Amino acid sequence: MRNAFAKQLTALGEQDERIVLLSGDIGNRMFDDFKQRCPGRFFNCGIAEGNMMSMAAGLAMSGMRPVVYTITPFVTTRCLEQIRVDVCYHRVPVVIMGVGGGLAYASLGATHHSCEDIGFLRLLPNMAVVCPGDAVETRAALKAAIACEHGVYVRLGKKGEPEVHSGDIDFELGKAIVLAKGKQVTLVSTGNMLPVAVEAADLLQADGIEAGVASMHTVKPLDTGFLNQAFASCEVVVTVEEHSAIGGLGGAVAEWLSEQEVAGAKLLRIGTADHFLHEAGNQQHARECYQIDAASIVERILSLESRL
Repeated sequence: MRNAFAKQLTALGEQDERIVLLSGDIGNRMFDDFKQRCPGRFFNCGIAEGNMMSMAAGLAMSGMRPVVYTITPFVTTRCLEQIRVDVCYHRVPVVIMGVGGGLAYASLGATHHSCEDIGFLRLLPNMAVVCPGDAVETRAALKAAIACEHGVYVRLGKKGEPEVHSGDIDFELGKAIVLAKGKQVTLVSTGNMLPVAVEAADLLQADGIEAGVASMHTVKPLDTGFLNQAFASCEVVVTVEEHSAIGGLGGAVAEWLSEQEVAGAKLLRIGTADHFLHEAGNQQHARECYQIDAASIVERILSLESRL
């Protein structure tokens, strides 16, 4: 995803001289092409994320289109006050790119995990929260985010994620992408769990359960039209995310559902548990520890025997 972001940013930067890139002391070589093609518009702000965010807000107030990029917990949790007061309060168009969302940096330990960021940022007024599911969605999400007149948080994976989409997609902020419809189960994924959701759906199909998949790439604003259809047309709606089950996509859907008169479907929220991971390992190992890998997802769905 991060390579797709870098290439797309360079292409957009050549077309729009307002685009500037601020980095928190990472990705310098990755942005060599951007620096060459868009001279004078790359700023390495060092390990000073709060200052970087305030600088981005100032650039936005001056008519620029700043894109802020660094590792997810450091571009969200570390500078939450600056995002809230400088970006959101002033309603300025800053695009915040968090790389390595969720458990992508699992081997570096809990300091580099980000299982709370969606919850933090979707609370803030004037902030959209976007979690692309693969490189194709990443390119489209960046283009849409830069066109917004307010803050947008884009949560990326890291690198090497499978591409779920085979070609161009019809991408719109706040509109889910339906990959397949299911009469019994609909898996609603956000972020880099999309390939896992597809794998889980395939396993369910092999068990004789009709399972569909949708990419809810935008957590805020939610696609409530899609949710109405999903809850009305299947037996179980399952939210899937590499984020705490509290406050993320599952929490947002549960909040919406609590005020609706939707008959039929049950909501199952699958995300990381409410505790830190005190084990070192790769991303797949961390997913298995939190039971958000495809096999664990299927097991939890099959446990709802009375509804399937």
